[in-house]
Amino acid sequence: MTVDYALVGGGLQNGLIALGLLHRRPDCRLALIERGPRPGGDHTWCFHAADVDPAAAPWIDPLPRHRWPGYTVHFPDRTRTLNEPYSMIASADFADAVEAACLAAPNARLLTDTEAVAVEPDGVRLADGRHIRARVVIDARGPDRHALPAECGYQKFVGLELRLTAPHGLDRPVLMDARLPQIDGFRFMYLLPFDAHRLLVEDTYFSDGPALDQDAVAARVESFVAEQGWRIAAVERREHGVLPLPWAAPPPPPEDGVLRAGYQGGFYHPVTGYSLPAAARLAAVVADTPIEALPRAFAALRREIGRRQRFGLLLNRAFFAHCPPGRRWQLMSRFYRRPAGTIRRFYAMRMSAWDRFVAVAGPVPRCLVWRRPPAMTAQEAA
Repeated sequence: MTVDYALVGGGLQNGLIALGLLHRRPDCRLALIERGPRPGGDHTWCFHAADVDPAAAPWIDPLPRHRWPGYTVHFPDRTRTLNEPYSMIASADFADAVEAACLAAPNARLLTDTEAVAVEPDGVRLADGRHIRARVVIDARGPDRHALPAECGYQKFVGLELRLTAPHGLDRPVLMDARLPQIDGFRFMYLLPFDAHRLLVEDTYFSDGPALDQDAVAARVESFVAEQGWRIAAVERREHGVLPLPWAAPPPPPEDGVLRAGYQGGFYHPVTGYSLPAAARLAAVVADTPIEALPRAFAALRREIGRRQRFGLLLNRAFFAHCPPGRRWQLMSRFYRRPAGTIRRFYAMRMSAWDRFVAVAGPVPRCLVWRRPPAMTAQEAA
C-alpha cells in the first residue's frame, strides 16, 4: 500500500489530523493505524472554547457530546464560578466521526487492531508483515514512546461514569473540588454532569510519582459520592490515566525523518496535561500545509509550542519542587483569583507577557519554602 500520509496511533492527535486532512482534502491518500479496536481508545477529552484553533474549528466543533456555559472551582478558602464555555468529547463519538470520515473518503484506510512494529521516514511495517509506503509518517503513539525528563511530576486520575438513583443537582462542571484530604500531592475531584442522573466523578492527583492504585482511588470516588448524599445505581464506565508533567524542557524527538506528534512530540500543556489545544493547532497546520513543506512546518510549530510551554515549566517547578505536597492547593487557589481572561489564555497556551506577570504578581506565597528531597534510588522506588 502506498499513501501520502501514514498516521501511526489513532488517538486524539492523529484522529484530529485525519479529520482535518479529509475535511480539507477528501481525496488524499491516508492510512490511520491503530492497535486497538477503534480510534480514540477509552477517554474523555474536555476543553475550553478558546482552546480550539479557529482553523481547526470546522472539524472539531461537531464532536462534543456535551457543552456547558461555564464551570466552578472549590478550594478550602474560596469558591469561584467562571462563565467560560466548556465542552466534552467522548471517545465513542470521536471514534464514530473518524470512522465515518475514513469510510466516506475514497483513498483513506483505517487499520484497527493493527500493530506498527517499525516506523520509518518513508513507511511503516506492520506486525502482520504488511508494509505501508508513505510520503510522510506522523507518529503519535503517546508519552511512553519517547524519553521523559528526570525532573517531572505526574497527573494521575481514576474516573467513574455513574448513573445515580436521584438527580445530582449540578448544572455545570466542577473542574476542581479540592475540599478534600490532600493526600499524594494536590488532590481534587473533577465532576462532569451529563444529565440529571448521570455524571463523571474523577479523583485527580498532581503527585511526585506515577504509582496509581486504581481500586483504592475508585473506592475514594465512591466515598465522595456517598458524602454528597448521592446513591449509585450503576457504574457505567471507568477510566484512568497517568500523565507526566515536566518542569524542565523535554528532550527533543529524534531527528530521523519521522514526524512525532502528540505527547511524544511535545505538543501538550505542561501544567494541565491537556493535549487538545496543541493537538488542534497541529491538525490545522497539517491540513493546510503542502506535504513537501510539512517537516519545516512541524519544526516551526514545535518551536512555537516550546516557547509557550516555558512559563508552564516554571510553574511546574514551583508546584512540584518548591511546595509541600499538602499545600499545593494554595498555589492553585491563588491562581484562580486572577482575571478570567488570564485563566482562559493560560488553558489555551496563549498567555501574553502581561498575563504571565498577572499570574505571579503579589507577595511570594508562604508555601514556597520547601526544597525537594533528593531523588529516590531505583531500589527505594521499588
